[in-house]
Amino acid sequence: MSKKHSSAATVIGIDIGGTGIKGGIVELKTGEVLGERYRIDTPSPSTPEAVAKVVKAIVDELSTRSHAPGPDAPVGITFPAIISHGISLSAANVDQSWIDANVDEIFTKELGRDVQVMNDADAAGLAEARYGAGRGVKGTVLVITLGTGIGSAFIHDGVLIPNVELGHLELDGFDAETKASASARERDNLTWDEYAVRLQRYFSHVEFLFSPELFIIGGGISKRSEDYLPQLKLRTEIIPAELANNAGIVGGALQAAIHFKLTK
Repeated sequence: MSKKHSSAATVIGIDIGGTGIKGGIVELKTGEVLGERYRIDTPSPSTPEAVAKVVKAIVDELSTRSHAPGPDAPVGITFPAIISHGISLSAANVDQSWIDANVDEIFTKELGRDVQVMNDADAAGLAEARYGAGRGVKGTVLVITLGTGIGSAFIHDGVLIPNVELGHLELDGFDAETKASASARERDNLTWDEYAVRLQRYFSHVEFLFSPELFIIGGGISKRSEDYLPQLKLRTEIIPAELANNAGIVGGALQAAIHFKLTK
């Protein structure tokens, strides 16, 4: 569909997850989500047709609000998969029929407007780099989310390098996320001290590979950062994320604004 869009103050961002799909209106200057987010449970089964209808319902509701952008404004959408040129190459926590689906085309057709689709971890990382814990940092910022697995986003001078799967680095013969994710800590019943030893091994390796200026730690476990971050000995500063559950919505909206040249 792609057409020329004028600059905008706000953009709608949609964050698709395995249990819920939520959206909000993002103020581009500050990254603030204006008003309440709007959430609908992820349909079961979460097929492309079913998910697209839920996304449309959320966009339609948000479009009635006073802060909403115009009816032809693009929408930013995050998706739990590796996204390459609008195509889903995987499907994490959504129906397997999404694999090899043209996600961009599906949502563009359903919404009747331009969309920009991106990986959910990439979106959260971009939001943190622009508006959150990494704002103003030059060079390489790595946003690492510790959850069921390990998600990652690679930002250099504010520009996202997409689909960097640093949770799948091999360490000591294992997929890193099988040993250092938050779920691995719970599975193995580790104390915080024991978990910090695993995180030290992981972050030391990532630091050696990329020499970042900053690590930002996201995921629910970031709320307990005082229990393990002070124990890590790294050259690189490592701090918790700031945007919490709004990061996906904000990053999705920001990427759409950048892609369609609504902002720099």
